[in-house]
Amino acid sequence: MSGATQTELGAVVSLWRYPVKSMMGEELNATEVSERGLLGDRAYALIDSADGKAATAKNPRKWPRLFDFRATFIEPARAAAKIPPVRIALPDGTAVTSNQDDLNQILSKALNREVTLRAAQGGTVNAEEYWPDMDGLDHRDTVTDFTLPEGTFFDCAMVHLLTTATLDRLRELYPQGRFEVRRFRPNIVVQLASDEKGFAENAWVGHTLAIGTAVRLNITGPCGRCVMTTLAQGDLSWDPGILRTAAQHNQVNVGVYAAVARGGSIRRGDPARIE
Repeated sequence: MSGATQTELGAVVSLWRYPVKSMMGEELNATEVSERGLLGDRAYALIDSADGKAATAKNPRKWPRLFDFRATFIEPARAAAKIPPVRIALPDGTAVTSNQDDLNQILSKALNREVTLRAAQGGTVNAEEYWPDMDGLDHRDTVTDFTLPEGTFFDCAMVHLLTTATLDRLRELYPQGRFEVRRFRPNIVVQLASDEKGFAENAWVGHTLAIGTAVRLNITGPCGRCVMTTLAQGDLSWDPGILRTAAQHNQVNVGVYAAVARGGSIRRGDPARIE
């Protein structure tokens, strides 16, 4: 990567945050990045009143409808300020806000399971993941528990990046599949300046990605994918071939995880380069 030190890889083409874990999120033109990732990302989660675990689409047998909900902030999230309340659009087209007294009752009824919306705070929370019966996965046709990083509702790392080159390569490998950004729920999507079609992010692991003038991200490892990528959402149909293609051609990885080395402001169009 040393030859790319002063060379721009490309530019940010989309930014995403997900105010409530495993619900649909919102696309941004610009945002602040802190040591906890994009400001407001995974700020809230639904907690199962029966077992205290975070609701996640990683276990669709238990939570089959989470992708039918969409969460957006009522007002802009600001650094050094309290996380604002969220508006949640329900599958039936109605909406509720997190400052409603009857919020938890409405959400519990919509999900047919008693839940409480909670903001991230100290301590750790567990969640569950269903592993399909598919070659290349660590487990097959089973549900496992995992612990979220302390004080957060992230599955693993604070930032997830993806390149359009990877999506283009996956489309070549499995033309029947609809490899769209929303299937993979990244925070930052980078379009390379070259016409490369390949798993470009793999080479970033262990390096620092500079975005714009301020933000520096330490690329910590590949992003292993799960059953969530196969699920139906909106006009995207259920498609196990999405995950199978990643398993067959890139060790189940699509994109990379990152830790925030230096925060700041980023916006669509910002240049991205390896340092």
